[in-house]
Amino acid sequence: MNPRISRATLTRLMVLAGQSPDAEICGILRGHGDAVRAALATANAAADPARRFEIDPAMLLRCHRLARRPGGFEIIGYYHSHPGGRPFPSATDAAMAQPDGKLWLIVTRDEARLWRAVAQGDMHGRFDAVAFDMPTGNRIDTSLAAVLRSGREDSWSVELEYFRD
Repeated sequence: MNPRISRATLTRLMVLAGQSPDAEICGILRGHGDAVRAALATANAAADPARRFEIDPAMLLRCHRLARRPGGFEIIGYYHSHPGGRPFPSATDAAMAQPDGKLWLIVTRDEARLWRAVAQGDMHGRFDAVAFDMPTGNRIDTSLAAVLRSGREDSWSVELEYFRD
């Protein structure tokens, strides 16, 4: 089963990325299994937020505590933006990531892609591309490689890509 991220969540994160052209936005993906139920925005605590991100440690600890509560959302991954680039992991992202299987959603104003941090990934030895499903109302688009905004804020398309098993 593919991870699930709602169109509303992706749209909101892409809009936030567009509103921050000079600094990376970041946050925590929370949910159950691989279903993203919440994307919690955090402060970017990096020394140079224009070039990298660091999740606010206090918020990360808070999310770990909340996850221990009955029915609490687990930390299933993280998101951040690449203000001047494409949503592909950088060498810096790879150096920061633990090979723990967590999801990494990378967004720009116009594109979003999902990755998984693994020990021997295809991208910089740390990340594998992940196909995901996007629920929109009563419809679910499946096995997406990316969500793309096509010019207008209300005009979207998806990129389908074949992933190896």
